[in-house]
Amino acid sequence: MKVKDFYYDLPEELIAQTPIENRAESRLLVLDKVTGEIEHTHFFNIKNYLRPGDCLVLNDTRVIPARLYGVKKDTGAAIEFVLLKRFSDKEWEVILRPGKKAKPGAVFIFGDGILTAEILSTGEGGTRRVRFECDGIFEEVLDKVGVTPLPPYIKEKLDDPERYQTVYAVHKGSAAAPTAGLHFTQELLQEIRDYGVKTEFLTLHVGLGTFRPVKVENVEDHVMHEEFFSISQDVADSINETKKNGGRIIAVGTTSCRVLESVTDDDGVTHAMSGSTGIFIYPGYKFKCLDGLITNFHLPESTLLMLVSSLAGRDNIMRAYNEAIALRYRFFSFGDAMLII
Repeated sequence: MKVKDFYYDLPEELIAQTPIENRAESRLLVLDKVTGEIEHTHFFNIKNYLRPGDCLVLNDTRVIPARLYGVKKDTGAAIEFVLLKRFSDKEWEVILRPGKKAKPGAVFIFGDGILTAEILSTGEGGTRRVRFECDGIFEEVLDKVGVTPLPPYIKEKLDDPERYQTVYAVHKGSAAAPTAGLHFTQELLQEIRDYGVKTEFLTLHVGLGTFRPVKVENVEDHVMHEEFFSISQDVADSINETKKNGGRIIAVGTTSCRVLESVTDDDGVTHAMSGSTGIFIYPGYKFKCLDGLITNFHLPESTLLMLVSSLAGRDNIMRAYNEAIALRYRFFSFGDAMLII
């Protein structure tokens, strides 16, 4: 299977640069994964495609101000860090630029000296392991000196950083938002619950590896980055009960999907677990847990596009994407939504 099989031509003006005023008023393309039939509506109507007894599974991670701008201590040269993964209290994996200035032993200063970082080692793909030092609590210092790392295709300034958070974001740790959830309001979630649909939460801290391009020719040769996740016993029990009673499991976002498929065994039983997952889902994959997916529109030749193609079929997805382009849907993080059911 070739990566180029997942290419499509997207006009640049369809890449959403800012969120719409009301989260739930985004457009919604509904794709029947079996027949390929397409419907067009708005996200606030999503309840119409759910059934009492279904279960929505959402990712409650919260984006941290993971981008840091600073200088090299001995030269004053500018540097940019993005936090990727936490190893311990003050040790992190980061990506940075320019990378040539960041050799083991180098020290960098942020926020006029209230935070410093020493490079400990070099990792794969140019990442670095670093140790931060500061007075006080690291998270509080980070809130002062860090900024929200928007995806590289968003060029506009975000006036309200909370618009790059879901309304149910709790557990800090992501370098990027689980953007399928950005369309929900608390009112819409309550309406869905009142209708008889369960809402359950797990956590996956999204890394910027999500946005890294696939650089191999064959899909099967790509190696996914790993991300930390956690799913509780209560949530696992609720998912298993839903399936036992004939309800559908609908993941909100590819991050929730990847956790569910990582913790569900070949018999379809979901287990409580914490750890890291590097699961790579592409066409040919047999789903063990998922029945449906709420997602945004993804970049050409991306692993996320491959994931949705594995659920609905590549031809169905490409036809839906072409129709969305023709109808001027908004794409990517702040764009419109798709329901695959």
